[in-house]
Amino acid sequence: METIVFDVGETITRDDRYWGSWADWLGIPRHTLSALVGAVVAEGRDNADALRLARPGIDVGAEYRAREAAGRGEHLDEGDLYDDVRPSLAALRSAGVRVVIAGNQTACAGELLRDLDLPADVIVTSGEWGVAKPQPEFFGRVLEVANAPADRTLYVGDHPANDVFPAKAAGLRVAHLRRGPWGHLWADDPEVVAAADWRIDSLSELIAIAEAASWDGRSH
Repeated sequence: METIVFDVGETITRDDRYWGSWADWLGIPRHTLSALVGAVVAEGRDNADALRLARPGIDVGAEYRAREAAGRGEHLDEGDLYDDVRPSLAALRSAGVRVVIAGNQTACAGELLRDLDLPADVIVTSGEWGVAKPQPEFFGRVLEVANAPADRTLYVGDHPANDVFPAKAAGLRVAHLRRGPWGHLWADDPEVVAAADWRIDSLSELIAIAEAASWDGRSH
């Protein structure tokens, strides 16, 4: 395995702050918005639909810009990272694996992630590329920055529709991470099980996967 590419939300970072800040902005209880997120996840819908259910007719883009103007925009710090992120990414780089972070986030989120000085070779977002998952063009860009053939590139993510299926369709190897609502809810779905080359509970498992794949080039 030459390159491992990581999704961001609920793979690298927790989404707690993201949804909590939206609930505060909309003036609704955090539990209410959390429950709505769970409902749209269970239905396989766009997670932004939770905002549309909480505030019918909302223009999400306009509200995002209003939050930024009010000084209540996006924020990321060390506390938003899952505990296994830094040690796992550092170990992979030490083993000679190219580490890329590429997810569906804004350009602002890309800047915030790079400011965290993570052990990664490339950090980029859909907002910076102008194309988002699950579009095939996103994974075409992933392969450009991976600097490796598709069958030597592993994409790691929690979301079947945004990560597992489109990455597999693009010819990449795939690890489905059981983390966050999407990862847990769809962990045992037969289509996800069939599509994923690996199913993991922690990023630390990737170290052994990368080492095994470097020996024989086959999934396990």
